[in-house]
Amino acid sequence: MKRIIYYFKKDIVLTVSWVLAAASAFLVRPDKGYAGYIDWRSLGILWSLMIITKGYMNNGIFEKIGHALLVRTRKMWQLVSVLVALCFFSSMLITNDVSLITFVPFAIMMLKQCDRQELMIPVVVLQTIAANLGSMLTPIGNPQNLYLYGLAGVGAGQFIMWLLPYTIVSATLLIISMLLLKNKNADVSMKDTDDNSGQKATPVNVLLYTILFVVALLVVARVFPWYVLTVLVFVTTFIIERNVLLKADYALLLTFVGFFIFTGNMGRIEPVALFLSGIADGREIGVGIITSQCISNVPAALLLSGFTHNIKNLALGVNIGGLGTLIASMASLISYKQYVNEVPDGKGKYFVTFTVYNVIFLIVLYACTKFI
Repeated sequence: MKRIIYYFKKDIVLTVSWVLAAASAFLVRPDKGYAGYIDWRSLGILWSLMIITKGYMNNGIFEKIGHALLVRTRKMWQLVSVLVALCFFSSMLITNDVSLITFVPFAIMMLKQCDRQELMIPVVVLQTIAANLGSMLTPIGNPQNLYLYGLAGVGAGQFIMWLLPYTIVSATLLIISMLLLKNKNADVSMKDTDDNSGQKATPVNVLLYTILFVVALLVVARVFPWYVLTVLVFVTTFIIERNVLLKADYALLLTFVGFFIFTGNMGRIEPVALFLSGIADGREIGVGIITSQCISNVPAALLLSGFTHNIKNLALGVNIGGLGTLIASMASLISYKQYVNEVPDGKGKYFVTFTVYNVIFLIVLYACTKFI
């Protein structure tokens, strides 16, 4: 029991989702309608992508790509640019969470090798912003996009075009931020640049994961049904690296289920549904941003999606809403924990720097919504 309590305290968003689900069940008694609440397609695709990316990580692919790029850097601005760009662009395909799990420790290691620890906080903060904003471009960049993309029923190209202008603005802000860093023209002098990190890749496994990733993209594009992907991923991974099946973020999947139940029940309570619709409808961007600051953007997307038909603005609101507070995007906590584990006495400085950068980015991007 103590372990269960500890686990729920550790993952507060999961706990909140199921507390709300349980409370709502007293208002709408469980029946056959509950099964219709859950978006099985989004969960199936999300689980499959988690397994595929964990498979890549298990073979050290992302670290090898990073090392291959970094050995060509000569100036500090080049090093920082590569570290931030890795998060920005990789998050579009492997999600913001995986991008940060992979490249933040990588950045910390590289900066220590250069003896430039004073750059750790700004670089890690910019990596976090880059992952959160780069991931907003594609339907598979983050969990909320995958869910909202399925809900919108539009093509992948149309979804990307919705968010492309803001992604370009985000890239511009990141470039400006990097140019403002001190000593950016200093030479890079690494103690060790050998690629000795990560597990040795198995070529056959990497090829199979790549094939599965291509199938995943085709499923997202609605060429194949989602359950074909799920079965292929399970069977293939069980055969080649069954330990990877245990590495998916099942807490996130359970969080989705909890919020699906809660929002489904709220939609069946007419006064509540009318109230939430009145708040969200026509104010998706602002409400999405504000809600994300309090409960993070994935739950915000799940909560608000049942009370508006403007998925475009909601997607924009919850993606921009990933900026701001430390909990606005749960992915941001990944970076925070990794930095604090390395520099335990740097919590306060990190939090202040993180907040300042995020608020500036948030204000600029929200202002852009008024003109784009």
